[in-house]
Amino acid sequence: MFNNALSRFRAIAFMEGCSYILFGITMPLKYVWGLPKPNYIVGMCHGVLFILYMITLLTVFIELKWSLKKTALAFIASLIPFGTFYADKKIFRQ
Repeated sequence: MFNNALSRFRAIAFMEGCSYILFGITMPLKYVWGLPKPNYIVGMCHGVLFILYMITLLTVFIELKWSLKKTALAFIASLIPFGTFYADKKIFRQ
């Protein structure tokens, strides 16, 4: 299923986007109800997934010869909530 760089990248992008959205749940838990542990766990997972996203973005850039513009848009999408989902629909599919 994940036999090429693009399919691996899309899977990691999906997981990274989901972890970003989970902050919408864990931030109120931390700052309203004083439960910091869920935010810590989601933050660690999100950090690891973000690093994997950047590594796989670099491999896709090299292997599939993506343009600098397309790669920059993929990077910017990782910084915006729901950005990776939108980018998957508009940019990542070939």
